[in-house]
Amino acid sequence: MEAVPGALGTSASLALRLGQTVFSAASLLFMCLDVEFYSYTSFSSTYCPSKICSRYQLSAAMAFMSWFLSFASTLFNLWLLPSL
Repeated sequence: MEAVPGALGTSASLALRLGQTVFSAASLLFMCLDVEFYSYTSFSSTYCPSKICSRYQLSAAMAFMSWFLSFASTLFNLWLLPSL
């Protein structure tokens, strides 16, 4: 049987899971480590200090990367399903 990339037990699967963990943890850390985080929301368009806005942007980018890896993992698992 041919090994499908992203299948359980492969190095690609491990890389996907580690990437998801790293990017989601980075997203949470960028948002939550700032003391002023709770004073602003994502809907604060009239006033947003550059430090807070850049943290929102970095957090959104890290969350997007985590979602992308999760989507890739889903596609690999769906690809594996017919071979069962």
